[in-house]
Amino acid sequence: MNTTKKRKFTLKKFLKITGISLLIIVLLLIAVPFVFQSQIKGMVKTFINENLNAKVEFSDVSLSLLKSFPQAYVEVSDLVITNYEPFKDETLATAKSLSFSMSVKELFKSADEGAIVVNTITLNEALLTLKTNSVGIVNYDIVKERPNASESSSFAFDIDQYSINKSALTYIDEESKMIVHISELNHTGTAKITSDISELDTKSEANVSFTMDSTKYLNNNHVTLDALIDMDLDNSKYTFKDNKALINQLPIEFKGYVQLLENGQDIDISFENPGSSFKDFLAVIPEAYSKNIENVNTTGDFKVSGIIKGLYSDETIPTLDISLKSDNASFKYPDLPKRVENIIIDTEIKNETGKVEDTYVAINTLNFKIDNDVFKSSATLKNITGNMLVNADIDGVLNLANITKAYPVELKNQLSGILKAKINTAFDMKAIETNAFERIKSSGSMNVTDFIFSSEDIINPIHISKVDMTFNPATVSLNTFSAKTGKSDLNANGTIQNLLGFLLSDQTLKGNFNVNSNTFALSDFMVPKDKTAAENKTTSSSESLKIPAFLDCTINANVGTVLYDNLDLKDVKGTLIIKDQQATLKDLTSKLFEGALAVSGNVTTKTDTPSFNLSLSADSFDIAKSFNGLDMFQSIAPIAKALQGKLNTKINLSGVLDKEFSPVLNTISGNAFAELLTTKIEPKEGEVLNKLQGALNFVEFNKLDLKDLKAHLEFNNGKVTVKPFNLAYKDIGITVSGSHSFDKSLTYDAVFNVPAKYLGSEVNRLIGKINDNEVNKITIPVTANISGSYTSPKVSTDLTSGVTNLTKQLIEIEKQKLIGQGKDKIKDLLSGLTGGNNTNTSGGTTSTDTTKVKNDSIKTTPGKDKVKEGVKNVLGGILSGKKKKKDSVN
Repeated sequence: MNTTKKRKFTLKKFLKITGISLLIIVLLLIAVPFVFQSQIKGMVKTFINENLNAKVEFSDVSLSLLKSFPQAYVEVSDLVITNYEPFKDETLATAKSLSFSMSVKELFKSADEGAIVVNTITLNEALLTLKTNSVGIVNYDIVKERPNASESSSFAFDIDQYSINKSALTYIDEESKMIVHISELNHTGTAKITSDISELDTKSEANVSFTMDSTKYLNNNHVTLDALIDMDLDNSKYTFKDNKALINQLPIEFKGYVQLLENGQDIDISFENPGSSFKDFLAVIPEAYSKNIENVNTTGDFKVSGIIKGLYSDETIPTLDISLKSDNASFKYPDLPKRVENIIIDTEIKNETGKVEDTYVAINTLNFKIDNDVFKSSATLKNITGNMLVNADIDGVLNLANITKAYPVELKNQLSGILKAKINTAFDMKAIETNAFERIKSSGSMNVTDFIFSSEDIINPIHISKVDMTFNPATVSLNTFSAKTGKSDLNANGTIQNLLGFLLSDQTLKGNFNVNSNTFALSDFMVPKDKTAAENKTTSSSESLKIPAFLDCTINANVGTVLYDNLDLKDVKGTLIIKDQQATLKDLTSKLFEGALAVSGNVTTKTDTPSFNLSLSADSFDIAKSFNGLDMFQSIAPIAKALQGKLNTKINLSGVLDKEFSPVLNTISGNAFAELLTTKIEPKEGEVLNKLQGALNFVEFNKLDLKDLKAHLEFNNGKVTVKPFNLAYKDIGITVSGSHSFDKSLTYDAVFNVPAKYLGSEVNRLIGKINDNEVNKITIPVTANISGSYTSPKVSTDLTSGVTNLTKQLIEIEKQKLIGQGKDKIKDLLSGLTGGNNTNTSGGTTSTDTTKVKNDSIKTTPGKDKVKEGVKNVLGGILSGKKKKKDSVN
């Protein structure tokens, strides 16, 4: 009994001790990392300072004894490596985390006990940018050189496993114009270490893009690679044993080795696709373009194979022998009606000398057939890393509508038409770049019939009935171009220069063309301004139309009728020169508004805001039609609404254009000269004339004499200034000047030099009593001040004060005559009436110099009463039959 109790006590005590011990171990595993946190940070900083010539930053370094127990786990978070000169402040690498695992005992090594051995490495969400600049300096050479080569590092790597997760790498070589971009990179490697040869088992997956000299050879192609590699570390030789790669959906198997030498790498690798189905060729094409090829019916074979063998060094590259071949193959997608057949592919990439400049590509045959249309082509590309030599032949027929019926390509716009081409061209790229036409040999012809082009940026499809071109050594002759769209027809011929430079080297396209058309409607080439158009628009609302920078051409136009909004321009002839994003109109003439129009000038879109500078000349324009048809005319001369007849004018104007290529009115500046011919006035059509008619009833404005009237105008910042000009109504001289704004606001003065006989019967009675010929010549200036706007004008005059002053003068003359002061006194008074009223029209204002009545000339009260009575009688005569008018008429 006692023995049993003793055993229970012993077991309970053992479990208690064991539990406490385990708890202490767990607590130690949790606590130790905090104890050694600063030591770990110090170790990482020491490694960085000893080994890297770059700025390295990280947010934290953590240690855990639980994550990879029984090994220690070290993690560096938010790592950023930034270069020094010559790539100063450029980011070399970033990583969300970089972690290591190692034996716990490695944490307790002192500096004299040797290097810390790392067993595993994991890199998460890294972004690495490797660069070689134009002089061959690289940004990734950041490892410090040790003055004593035998000096050991504080870290050593004895790695049996590593991984790279969700990372990306970009390599930019400015010297060779090469860019490699690897995204979605996931890579793992597991090593089996032995005494002689170790084995590395790797699995990789990524999307790869490759561009050289602006040509994209791989575009986000999906690549997987499972590689089993023997590593002979003593001899730096890596042998590929069992290796399978997948480029998009094309399987590739390869074998061979790479050995590192002092002067480079010795390479001996061969590869081929294990199958021979033509479906393997479709698998090379990115799935985004080839779609699902699982159910595609194919016939014939496809074989890709290659050998890369030799020394890769500063002076040499391995020899190359790569071939892609297919014979009498075909394919048909299950959901498409057409089959592509008689496919023959024979392409080789070779280098037989080991010199990089001797690498060439020979497309010996590339043929196919759709329906009865056979297309054949071949080409050779030599010296591809230098001044590339090109020789190409094209001979075939292609029904463009069959492209989408045989291959699942998604075109933005539907194609149709028949293309026939038989062309040979041979050139070197420097000849293209320098326009050395003597080294460009081209011959042959190409024609297109019944080609229909549609786009969301135009309202109607363009039907090109025929295009016929002949290829010459230096130029391409456009023999025929016939097209229709909507109401418009186009026929053109001419010469195209530098077509190859434009297509291959991003150069300017040059040409000279003759364009003829019976009808050209601008609305046929624009999207209508409705909801659908807004949805179809491909450019942002903030963008302005741009004249293409790649064009340098001269167009000689001859158009029967140009339709633009509500304008019909007849017999349009002239020259359009397009260069440097500027369109220059030269000697453009047209019949418009029953007259002749001539236009010269330019429109440029080289700056962010388009601008124009134009000179227009109009002869015998119908005024009413011009006013109704031209918005700018309505802004420059709104009074023209009330005019009928003919007009000659010359206008020089400049300003900026909005994003729809319409003038921004408040930016327009320039000048104009206008001459009216055989013109009459309809006052009812103009509110200003109606107001003047009401204020000055002695003038019938529909009888104004406007024949041969000449006016000079200047406009700037949205304001039109009219210099003084003269016109007449019977024997009333009129001078007009002032200004108005494009917003229709007015500031004008019209000065009427009115003979006294128009001022009523009382004035005429007084003149009759005086009975002197000089009195009959009396005129007074009446100034009409016009303000407000054209739709709501305001007119004020000084008619009342002028009549009052005249009446006083006439009464004084009659009085002097009656009291016998003599003829001299009367002549002085008459001189004051006929010669003392001067009109100053230079500034559009009027000053009236009237003869003052001396106080000693009127000495009796009856005389004053007589003057008052006379004034009343005169005003009563002028205003008889009407209500009394105010000086200001609104």
